[in-house]
Amino acid sequence: MSTYFPSGVGLAEKRRWYVVDAAGQPVGRLASRIARILMGKHKPDWTPFLDMGDHVIVINARHAIFKGGKATKKIYRYHTLWPGGLREIPVREMFAKHPERVIEWAVQGMLPKTKLGRAMARKLKVYADAEHPHAAQRPEMLDLFGSEKK
Repeated sequence: MSTYFPSGVGLAEKRRWYVVDAAGQPVGRLASRIARILMGKHKPDWTPFLDMGDHVIVINARHAIFKGGKATKKIYRYHTLWPGGLREIPVREMFAKHPERVIEWAVQGMLPKTKLGRAMARKLKVYADAEHPHAAQRPEMLDLFGSEKK
């Protein structure tokens, strides 16, 4: 008797599309649950070295929240690779200008740092408001927090 082992053939046809509403949700908890879906860990046939995950559309990114002191203390840092090119942006400023980027970076930080992780990150679509252009994919509304939502 042999154990079922998924091959990479036909995975794209099995992928589903989900819509997640970020309004009133903490960014970190939201990101960890989205990363789990993008990796495919919610599926019984999950395989670590295959991209088994589904597509996720996040709406209302502008209305996500930060818990604790993160809203005042957190700083995003990156380097331009030029001398003196360290850039620091407070989370309040980044959230005001690009709320979708805050959620994208939070999710990408929870994915693998490999080619596979970058492929998983490409399946994430984040929008600041409630409208999105993916109606043709017939996405399902997904409640990541269940009874926790207040």
